[in-house]
Amino acid sequence: MDKFGISGAILSVSSPGTAFGDLSKARSMARQVNEYTAKIVSQYPERFGFFAFLPMPDLDASIEEARYALDVLKADGVVLLGNARGKYFSEPEFHPLLKELNSRKTVIFVHPNYLPGPQVPGLPPFVADFLLDTVRAATLYVTTGAAAEYKDLELILAHAGAFIPYVASRIGMAATAIGGGGLAQAGVSDASIEPLKRFYVDTALSTSPYAFPSLLTFTDPSHITFGSDFPFAPDAVGAYFAGELDKQFSNDTAALAQINSGTAAELFPRFSKQCMAGAAMGRDEL
Repeated sequence: MDKFGISGAILSVSSPGTAFGDLSKARSMARQVNEYTAKIVSQYPERFGFFAFLPMPDLDASIEEARYALDVLKADGVVLLGNARGKYFSEPEFHPLLKELNSRKTVIFVHPNYLPGPQVPGLPPFVADFLLDTVRAATLYVTTGAAAEYKDLELILAHAGAFIPYVASRIGMAATAIGGGGLAQAGVSDASIEPLKRFYVDTALSTSPYAFPSLLTFTDPSHITFGSDFPFAPDAVGAYFAGELDKQFSNDTAALAQINSGTAAELFPRFSKQCMAGAAMGRDEL
């Protein structure tokens, strides 16, 4: 963080989370992880925050852990994997959890997970499968009605929303078809895409000159926040994508400051002071 001028970071657990191996242990492991991370935050409150991990797909355990993490440990939000054991958090059976989180106006960081299917030999899941997992989760969030019903939730999609910006029109058409009685009634309009534009995204591994122009056509810096994907992305990779971000806004320092720290300050008001410092130093990260 010091090396790259990052003043504050929100810590979170990535895939595969805790829902692997013996599922009966997922609940206790999630509690252990959350209490450990909360201890780090208590030691360095001006440097760190954390997203609590929930032991999905165990609905009751996830609701219980959300209450404990948000009310007692004072987590800054929760992290949900796109799917857990093939179950997507946007599916109707998990709406009680979304309702609980909505009552607390929770920020949810959505990180991809391994797809519920066989891997392609020779193709690491992070290359393409993870991106599809994010798109599946976000699309379901819209088409199941969760986005319309739980309006006090703010969702941050990892990796610039994967390829959602590129296929937003297709998703909008599908949402219209599902809600309106079939493909014969499908259509693409600004209204059909608007629910997708409510998502926030981070910049992790996604600021290349090939991907970022599409993102900026889809959304604007007010819904983009800096992300590093550390430690999965080593220093050299982080430096490349941070440098590419700077290049994208070499003539727009205000937009760069919004991505580096402004959006984070709006999502997490308790970090506003650190984000102001981050604007001077460089960045804040998820």
